[in-house]
Amino acid sequence: MAASEPSASATAPQSSFFVEHEFLIRRLHSFTGLLAGGFMLVHLTVNASVANSPATFQNNVYLIHSLGKILPLVEWAFIFAPLLFHSIVGVWIAKSSSPNTANYRYGSNYRYAAQRITGYILFAYVLYHVFHMHGWFHFGWWLSIVDRMGGAQFAPYNATSTAAIAMDGWFVTLIYAIGVLSGVFHFANGLWTAGITWGAWVTPRAQANALRACTALGVAVSVIGLTSIVALRVYANEEKIAEIQAEEERMYEARVAAGSVVPNDHKRAGHHDHDEEETETALLGESP
Repeated sequence: MAASEPSASATAPQSSFFVEHEFLIRRLHSFTGLLAGGFMLVHLTVNASVANSPATFQNNVYLIHSLGKILPLVEWAFIFAPLLFHSIVGVWIAKSSSPNTANYRYGSNYRYAAQRITGYILFAYVLYHVFHMHGWFHFGWWLSIVDRMGGAQFAPYNATSTAAIAMDGWFVTLIYAIGVLSGVFHFANGLWTAGITWGAWVTPRAQANALRACTALGVAVSVIGLTSIVALRVYANEEKIAEIQAEEERMYEARVAAGSVVPNDHKRAGHHDHDEEETETALLGESP
């Protein structure tokens, strides 16, 4: 069994909105955690496809971006909004309770402490990851700024080459490895506690079996998550990147010719410079 958590009502003002709606908020926190975990599984699996070949990964990215204009809606409804809610409420829960590993040295207590720690790591990692690969926002003027700061490195239509360039360097690789492993533990352990919360496994035997299953899932997903990091490190050399970029250009031109992809320079490598040229031309009063 997980260590019992001190009730938030014992440490927060009675008039607090969180305290008044604690049951519902905690259930929503658990549910949004499952959504975020489901997204992480899909995200890591798609990324791991790069180990098969750059073309495989690129085709998967094309499939995702085939959603077109509804892609932002899907992202906000099933990724960003649930993740923000889960993170904010998670900080509140962590602040309103504390682990008791000093007095009770049980595995469940250590897992509870690790859940809090990995939660904080994930919060910082996700902010870094989204900035590093996507720049947080997609305004042209903003992207031209963050590009100089090492952000917005990923271009969907040059998926493997830009991801490999972004992952070049052992410090960045270490950050991603720590972030992925923290995310996997947070999800696998959170899945186990969510099963208790929702009554999926309530007996000691059921909880023990579920713990073994969640542990096995965590190990498998860790391997999947680290696979893409290793593969991108292998690709991160000038000769290989040049080959990959040539293949990506052939794929892009073929899809544009077939009509399955709408030409979009903003999703191709080097689009920040293109944005700057457009801005500069517009200032001169010429048609871009």
